[in-house]
Amino acid sequence: MSALLFAAQSGWGKSYHGQAWMESNADAYESLTVLDYCGEYRGLVKAGLASHWIVGPAEKDLSADQWRHILVSNPHVVLERHSVLTADEWRVVCARVAAAARTIDRDELIVVDEAHFVAPQKEKTPKPIKEIATTGRGDGTSSMWISQRLAELEKTITTQCQARVLGGFRGGDVGAVDLEYPEDLHNPATDVPASRLPDALLPTDRKTPTTLQLHKDDDGNTVGSEWVYSDNSGEVRRINTANVTMHSTHYGSEGNDLQPPEYTA
Repeated sequence: MSALLFAAQSGWGKSYHGQAWMESNADAYESLTVLDYCGEYRGLVKAGLASHWIVGPAEKDLSADQWRHILVSNPHVVLERHSVLTADEWRVVCARVAAAARTIDRDELIVVDEAHFVAPQKEKTPKPIKEIATTGRGDGTSSMWISQRLAELEKTITTQCQARVLGGFRGGDVGAVDLEYPEDLHNPATDVPASRLPDALLPTDRKTPTTLQLHKDDDGNTVGSEWVYSDNSGEVRRINTANVTMHSTHYGSEGNDLQPPEYTA
């Protein structure tokens, strides 16, 4: 079991790349619960990988026990926040869903989208949410924490994640995570000397810039973005989403270890 931190600045394609990871892991778990803050993962539903619930004014008052019945009946589900729910209301819903999921005896993957709203650093994070990352491995729960604001995400979450997939950051957000390589690698506006990087993190298609880049076509459409995967075992590698294989369509506005999607050379 594992917890995965998945983060990049806005516009880097994190919801697309995150969906690829969800797709590649959906069949490996008895349960997949996606806490979808912005309604970005309907592609999983369209592809038949999950059922779909919109969490609105009626659903926000459901108890943990009521959510348990829903999760048992819908083992693979995308729970989409209705726009009328505030971030605080959504955090309460997520806490109840998390508490409910912990009572079900099965291997499960819980995805927390826009995790800095669900587990904020400056406000008290509900205990059931923290427990997904801190004790989830012991009861068969794996988790993905997706965010563009690492500095605003509860440090308990970032420190408990055993693996990280990090894209571009122009600000200092990436400094919230301990890295074993120069954090400037994540700033596309800079260039880190190749001598400071392990071979696995050097770009293969150019000499400079060495930093992670966002690739666009002539019409300004994003066709790929560069990321770094690293984990506590010491593995580190560079990823380009132009090479990612995903069968579901991305419609967004943008007991098992988590397995990466298939990348071509």
